Amino acid sequence: MGRYDEVYRRSLEDPGSFWSEAAGALRWRKKWDRVLDRSNPRQPRWFQGGELNTCENAIDVHVESGRADQLALIWDSAVTGQTAKYTYRELQREVATFAGALRRLGVGKGDRVVVYMPMIPQAIIAMLGCARLGAVHSVVFGGFAAHELAARIDHAEPKAIVCGSCGVEPGRVVAYKPMVDKAIELSRHKPANVIVFQRPQAEAPLAAGRDLTWDEAVEGAQPADCVTVSANDPLYVLYTSGTTGRPKGIVRDNGGHAVALKWSMTHFYDARPGEAYWAASDIGWVVGHSYIVYAPLLNGNTTIMYEGKPVGTPDAGAFWRVVTQHDVRTLFTAPTAFRAIRREDPQGVEIEKWKPTRVLRALFLAGERCDPDTLKWAQERLKIPVIDHWWQTETGWPIVGNPIGVEKFPVKPGSATKPLPGYDVHVLDEEGKDVRQGAIAIKLPLPPGCLPTLYKDEATFERAYLARYPGYYLTGDGGHFDSDGYLSIMGRIDDVINVAGHRLSTGQMEEVLASHEDVAECAVVGVNDSLKGEVPVGFVVLKAGVSRPEAELCKELVDLVRDRIGPVAFFKTAAVVAKLPKTRSGKILRGTIRKIADGLQWTMPPTIEDAGALDEMGKVLTRLGYPQKTSGESRV
Repeated sequence: MGRYDEVYRRSLEDPGSFWSEAAGALRWRKKWDRVLDRSNPRQPRWFQGGELNTCENAIDVHVESGRADQLALIWDSAVTGQTAKYTYRELQREVATFAGALRRLGVGKGDRVVVYMPMIPQAIIAMLGCARLGAVHSVVFGGFAAHELAARIDHAEPKAIVCGSCGVEPGRVVAYKPMVDKAIELSRHKPANVIVFQRPQAEAPLAAGRDLTWDEAVEGAQPADCVTVSANDPLYVLYTSGTTGRPKGIVRDNGGHAVALKWSMTHFYDARPGEAYWAASDIGWVVGHSYIVYAPLLNGNTTIMYEGKPVGTPDAGAFWRVVTQHDVRTLFTAPTAFRAIRREDPQGVEIEKWKPTRVLRALFLAGERCDPDTLKWAQERLKIPVIDHWWQTETGWPIVGNPIGVEKFPVKPGSATKPLPGYDVHVLDEEGKDVRQGAIAIKLPLPPGCLPTLYKDEATFERAYLARYPGYYLTGDGGHFDSDGYLSIMGRIDDVINVAGHRLSTGQMEEVLASHEDVAECAVVGVNDSLKGEVPVGFVVLKAGVSRPEAELCKELVDLVRDRIGPVAFFKTAAVVAKLPKTRSGKILRGTIRKIADGLQWTMPPTIEDAGALDEMGKVLTRLGYPQKTSGESRV
């Protein structure tokens, strides 16, 4: 039995002892009465009766234990050409002062604060300031449309909003304050105050009596001490899109969250205190919450906050510059970022220029399914471990991966490797029986750090996650185990299409298309068909410098799918597009593409990266003959 087998088995057979030991790495103000309270088996609670403060564990503990002068945060803005650095001592001072400013405005334990900020240090300071007071932050991705922000304001009912005057993107400045003003106008709930951090690129007008600048808010504020909270008190609410059209508020508790994140840094990411750790994401997403803000600081790392893109700020060497200039040992980003880098620099010229692996020890990829070709390219160019892993906003930390801090397994491109300790992962069929391929579910209890519920919406929590398979949490993703216990994630359950009675994975087809030497990235969606029920349609983006007849390439792609999967896939249509429509976190908008193809009503997603890509997709679908005239009821 290897070390992983021993650790994994213990985590499932004796979770109380396992997580009690992990919790010992934190500072508790009161030890828990019970590690795992299962009085409600559908909603277990971790560290019941325990008390702590997350901000104290992320900052103050390190200041008091010898890391006061170590860098805690490095801000690198490729779009403004600026950098800023904060030691743990300096970050403690900034956070305590801002917490004092919030307290002076009447924000206290349990109050909600909406944070609507660009990728600047003040966003992290605001989040930690809330945690210091025991207030609940709800970060909304900077640039979200006013009506989406209004929906979150109405649901969270914040006492205050903290925002930036603007965001800076390649070639443009996006004013944030007008969207905040419009959102407050639209919302029923009216926050008492709005704190605005004025950026020089676009200063915002202030509403008298309600708004004040960041500088005005902190001037004369008395630094706030850390407030004791229960392990089960909420740290934050993070809204994610719901199938009902209403945003779902993912609740994260204080105790289990801190325990799980600190454990993951050592045992999964193999990140060592004092090293620079970079999650190239945004604070508006769960990756930013977990692995830009909380986990690195809980572990005593230096966290990197990057304002820029993987390409275009200024080129495909942007990531490698950051890695080498700031001695990054561990990099975590999304597969879509690597596909963009590969597309612009297929030969890895920028990698040779910057030589990031002089300092970089491992690369982690997550956020959406990583196609084998992208992973293999990264392996070949970097010659360091490239670790695909899988998790969700709901879980807050990885479910499946290669736990190199416990035991390093051989990489199988296309697979996220094995379930991590604490996660009893099963693949189930329609009747709830274990099978090799089907719906991925996790047997209750979920480990610490996962959502205990949805904010003010227990009914949806039960219906969306617990009802289909009693005793299990339904992830919504499908996949399959191989004979070695490796799990491959094949995409959302609703991305399984039914072609003339055959259930087929669009993710499997994407894997085939991505293997073509000219394809940089791709998407396959199932669209309504009057004869077959559904048929797959593929869209590909070509690598930089590739120029060839579309008809010739598409025939090769169709033949490739026919050869690898078979005629049963009925894959007969493919098209070349300049770019795929995506959210700002890099997820391809497959559902929206499908609605356009089916002629169904759709709305512009608030998180879209480039609306022009969706417009182009509509034109391509029209050229391909979609939408077809169907009853609209053939989807299975």
